[in-house]
Amino acid sequence: MPYKKVTHVIFDMDGLLLDSEKVYEVIISEIAQRYGRVYTNEVKMQLLGTPEPVTAQLAVKGMDLPITPEQFLKEYIEGTNIHLAHPDLFAGAEKLIRHLHKHNVPIAVATSSSYDAIAVKTQHYKELFSLFHHICSGSSDPEVKRGKPNPDVYLVCASRFADKPNPEQCLVFEDAPNGVIGSVRAGMQVVMVPAESTSEELRKPATLVLKSLTEFKPELFGLPPFNE
Repeated sequence: MPYKKVTHVIFDMDGLLLDSEKVYEVIISEIAQRYGRVYTNEVKMQLLGTPEPVTAQLAVKGMDLPITPEQFLKEYIEGTNIHLAHPDLFAGAEKLIRHLHKHNVPIAVATSSSYDAIAVKTQHYKELFSLFHHICSGSSDPEVKRGKPNPDVYLVCASRFADKPNPEQCLVFEDAPNGVIGSVRAGMQVVMVPAESTSEELRKPATLVLKSLTEFKPELFGLPPFNE
C-alpha cells in the first residue's frame, strides 16, 4: 500500500512512548478489587486512550462499580501520583523522537492525559519531552471539546504547529483503538503499535500496524531515513 508523504508527526503518549498502560491496569484493577469487581480486557479496550473523565464514566458503567465517576476519578488520580512517577520508555521511542527533531521534522504530543498527569509521568524525561514543539492534553485543554475517539485533540494539536499543516500532512503514532479511530476521523494517516491483546478487528482502521516503534521506516512516509 502506498503511503502519502507527511511533514509533521503527532505522538500519543501512554502505551506508545511511555510504558504506562500496564501501570494504569494495576491502578484500575486495584479500584475494581476494592469494590469486588474485575477489570476485564473488554472494559480495558473501551477505556484505552480516553480522557480521564470519560475513563471514569466508562469504568464505573462497564464494571458496575458502586461509586460515582467523580469518586473513581479521585482514586484513579491518587493512584497515578503514586505509581506513575517513573514509567519506562518503549523501545525505539527515544531514537525516533531524536531522529525527527534532528532533521527538523515538527513533532508534538496529543494525549488524553491531563496536564497534571503529564507533569508526573515526564518528570524524569524533561529534556526528551522538551524536543516536542508542544503537548496537547485531551483531558484539560479548553480547546479540546471531546476526547478520543473523536478527532478534536489531533486537530487542535495540528493547529498549534507554527505553520498550521493540513491534517493529511500529519502522521500520528497510536497504540489505542480509540486513538486510531480519532486520527482517521481527523483525516490523518496513523501508525498503530497495539498491545498484544488488541484484536485484529480493532487494528483494521490503522494505516500501518507495527509490533514496535523499532520497526518504523520513516522513508515510507517521505520522512528522513535512519542512517544505518
